[in-house]
Amino acid sequence: MSSKHVLSHLTFTKRVAKRAQYEALEFSLTTRGVRVRNTSHANPTDHEYLVTVHNGIPIACECPADDRYDGACKHRVGVAIRTPLLQAATDHSLVADGGTQIENNPETHENGSDTDKPADCDCDGLSGFPCWPCVRSGRRVLPEE
Repeated sequence: MSSKHVLSHLTFTKRVAKRAQYEALEFSLTTRGVRVRNTSHANPTDHEYLVTVHNGIPIACECPADDRYDGACKHRVGVAIRTPLLQAATDHSLVADGGTQIENNPETHENGSDTDKPADCDCDGLSGFPCWPCVRSGRRVLPEE
């Protein structure tokens, strides 16, 4: 990926950008990409889609809007604006393609100790998803599918 911000690689409307920020989107990392669930709906499981990330850019989504309209859907923009999530998806993709897995020590986080918390930790703002600095340091592990 070039040094330009990932959003400069996507086209989207202001409405999509706002919805990507204010709707209650939940994210989970999978071996195929990032699963995005919109819990703003009465039945969130009917609004769950896989976003494919390639070279650090959310390039596709399984949702009807991404196929029907020009530009990126709110799910792709939602992944793009959450830098730690996008970084984790990119790094996870590299490992799935044969890269090197970083050693994780899940016991470090289990005991509730924050003494080993990286200075740039952003876990509190990610609704239970680990930030990349904590994953890289071994303090937290990425969730399984």
